[in-house]
Amino acid sequence: MNLFDQISEDIRLAMLARDKEKLETLRNIKKVLLEAKTAKSGAEDLEDDVAIKAIAKLAKQGRDSADIYKQQNRLDLYEPEMAQVKILDSYLPKQMDDAELTAAITAIIQASGATSIKDMGKVMGLASKELAGKVDGRLISEKVKQILGA
Repeated sequence: MNLFDQISEDIRLAMLARDKEKLETLRNIKKVLLEAKTAKSGAEDLEDDVAIKAIAKLAKQGRDSADIYKQQNRLDLYEPEMAQVKILDSYLPKQMDDAELTAAITAIIQASGATSIKDMGKVMGLASKELAGKVDGRLISEKVKQILGA
């Protein structure tokens, strides 16, 4: 069962359980996935890696919104937003810790033959593709700069 089908099944289960918060989040995910599916040249199935990127983007947007709510001391908005982010995160691969990220970026740098910060674009292209959904893009960028010695 691919991720799209799993979300559709989870929507059905959330409706049966009358879990309004989860249902709303899952419907939002499905809407975004349907948009991605139709934008992808009419393909029958949505690849899991495309779905993961879309869900990761939703989770990042939710975290950013929650941070703003927290800065403005709006806990009434912060808590529901973080609850949605938690649901989104449950569909993403386990996030990498710093040591795993360092090892992955080092391997990508070695494979690409990058030697200086001038090669950052090439490394970021490979890293973003390979680590999609496993770590935030900002962290990838910071780690690449650190390792390449910027």
